[in-house]
Amino acid sequence: MSHRHHDHAGPCGHVHDASSSHAQTAAGDAEPRLTGERSTRQRAAIRAALTAEARPMSPPEILQFAQQHVPRLGIATVYRNLKAMVEAGELSPVPLPGDRLYYELADKAQHHHHHFRCEVCERVFDVEGCDDTFNALLPKGFVLHAHDLTLYGLCADCSRSKPKRARA
Repeated sequence: MSHRHHDHAGPCGHVHDASSSHAQTAAGDAEPRLTGERSTRQRAAIRAALTAEARPMSPPEILQFAQQHVPRLGIATVYRNLKAMVEAGELSPVPLPGDRLYYELADKAQHHHHHFRCEVCERVFDVEGCDDTFNALLPKGFVLHAHDLTLYGLCADCSRSKPKRARA
């Protein structure tokens, strides 16, 4: 038995086929959920990248890792989600002097630590531990309230591979 769809006037006064109206409503209802689900998948992929690497990452690095979970993810979407995740308190930006922003999970940023940036691969790593030697460096009468330290050099991977490249 075939079903026949009847035309009816929609809320805007235009006549719609009942089947297309239902499809549009279903798609219209589903679209915000898909966008939300997409956003959730994108954010989950970004969180997964930062969790898996356990270090601050640049947006292009995040994109590369997150695309393993969301293949069609683009860099503009990564930037949009990073901004929203920073505003929501999920991520913290890691500004390095003269460099682009890197991002880390907010819970990681809660405790005091420093960073190391590899001059070859440009990856950034956390440096744990910090003693009070900076106070000893201050001129007499100065009071230290805060400090930020970024170390530069070669990461373990790059320091191992650099001599091999030099010999080749």
